[in-house]
Amino acid sequence: MVSETGAGNIVVDTTPDFRYQMLRENVKHLEAVLITHSHKDHIAGMDDIRAFNYFQKRSIDIYASVFSQEIIIREFSYAFAEHKYPGVPEMNLKTIDGSPFDVNGLTILPVKVMHHQMPVLGFRFGDFTYITDANFISEEEKEKIRGSKVLVLNTLRREKHISHFTLDEAIALTRELAIPQVYFTHISHQLGLHDEVSAELPPGMALAYDGLEIEL
Repeated sequence: MVSETGAGNIVVDTTPDFRYQMLRENVKHLEAVLITHSHKDHIAGMDDIRAFNYFQKRSIDIYASVFSQEIIIREFSYAFAEHKYPGVPEMNLKTIDGSPFDVNGLTILPVKVMHHQMPVLGFRFGDFTYITDANFISEEEKEKIRGSKVLVLNTLRREKHISHFTLDEAIALTRELAIPQVYFTHISHQLGLHDEVSAELPPGMALAYDGLEIEL
């Protein structure tokens, strides 16, 4: 996800096709990367921040939990070596401890969710909240989401899953939080065809898709 704000472009997670996404969206400048968690499908593209290092002549700030930072350092050890090979990605790791933090004056509120037994971070930017890879949100963390105008929420499939919300669970959470507009993401082929599922959804709920743009 790319967030274009007054603070500049902020990316949530560097997925395996991160490079293609940046080219497709014509992103030429990157302020920071926010990491939800360290599963491979959310960090595999991190090596490609080196293009932004080259053009911006600086390291890129990577905001992540301590646990996620440990995995990033292990997976991309060459970027943190004492004697670095020329041209490796330059990352400035910054710790998310659960408190709100600022990126160029933009306040970002972390939302702690559970991906089975793994803690994952969602993020609220003003009236917009982004939650991926979750199947449980505590009442305390729900209060951080409540009042958002737009929510992006993971919805893997219809059948019960050990670590992701089902479609019915996501719809129920949307109604509980009274969010005016929700986009369901992290969709698997098991959910069904886009047009058919979309026709079933209540008002104010829709399936997300590649290239979706939301303006607030």
